[in-house]
Amino acid sequence: MKRLLSAGLLGLALSLGAQAAVDTYEFKDDAERARYRVLIEELRCPKCQNQNIADSDAPIAMDLRREIYRMLGEGKSNEEIVDFLVDRYGDFVRYNPPVNARTWLLWYGPWLMLGGGVGVLALIVLRRRRPAGAEASALPGEGDDLTREERERLDQLLKHPTDQSKADR
Repeated sequence: MKRLLSAGLLGLALSLGAQAAVDTYEFKDDAERARYRVLIEELRCPKCQNQNIADSDAPIAMDLRREIYRMLGEGKSNEEIVDFLVDRYGDFVRYNPPVNARTWLLWYGPWLMLGGGVGVLALIVLRRRRPAGAEASALPGEGDDLTREERERLDQLLKHPTDQSKADR
């Protein structure tokens, strides 16, 4: 019996932290409700940064949901509501900010960094191949400045290195 009571109290204690804020707004029709859902799902919470204001439980997200509901009630269009929030919080509040001078780095920066990384990788690969090719071209008889006698002696050393080392002793 004690175990059952302990499990029940533990479950109750754990469920207290899982309360979520639920907005109960009255809309005049389903189209307005759909517009509200679209807006709160496409706008980012300024505090949470990785959540839209529909999913965020931050106080500012609750205020923004209330503000969007108020502006919908006033008959404002989606563009007017988004422009109001962008004026207030910047382009950050949008998940897909427009391409302009301030967001150019945001849109094209990752591609520039990727291209730079590929360029550096290609440069490293080319530099590592070049010394291997330079060693291969340094073989006797291939563009070196050896005389004919030196080349013959080198060929003898390469063909019979043990015979020559005995002769040098």
